[in-house]
Amino acid sequence: MSEPITPAGAAAVPSRPDWDAQAAVFDEEPDHGLRDPLVRAAWAERLRHWLPETPSEILDLGCGTGSLSLLAVEQGHRVTGVDLSAAMIERARAKLAGRAAVFLAGDAADPPVGERRFDVLLVRHVLWALPDPAGALRRWRELLRASGRLVLVEGVWGALTPVGIPADRLLTLLAPLTRRARVEHLTEDARLWGKEVADERYAVVAVV
Repeated sequence: MSEPITPAGAAAVPSRPDWDAQAAVFDEEPDHGLRDPLVRAAWAERLRHWLPETPSEILDLGCGTGSLSLLAVEQGHRVTGVDLSAAMIERARAKLAGRAAVFLAGDAADPPVGERRFDVLLVRHVLWALPDPAGALRRWRELLRASGRLVLVEGVWGALTPVGIPADRLLTLLAPLTRRARVEHLTEDARLWGKEVADERYAVVAVV
């Protein structure tokens, strides 16, 4: 079973209290808050290509403060967001107040959505940090309707002590769960990050 890169000496993934503490400043990162019009437009453009053209039910896992959820709603979709941090969820609810979105506190690996099924699972920079990415993908597959899709934005970060999951490993994990998957490389599109980056950053869109 392929696992994400977690070398000795790499920084630990923040625990729930850490994410709660970071909620107040989370949106200050260009690709988190999407406050820069150019960054926001770049993510909106990508989402239009990744998400269905018709209004759909989107499950945004590890939704943070809801910035991608807001873009999806603005494109006509209905969103359920899940995040482990109650503080993040509180900010997401405020950001999308009055919109077609619901936010739940819970574990992205096993979302608290009961028997509901979705057209798309949207997950950005979450899978690599889970203790059992293969198990999470199997659970997520169960939450999709027929011909639903996974939109997974991931990468590998850090030159000296890299953390993350390479695209080829993610494709290997997805192979028994999906009918087809494609990789879209994102490193060279500086608009998405608000700066030039050299890490491996990519999106996988996989249809079940």
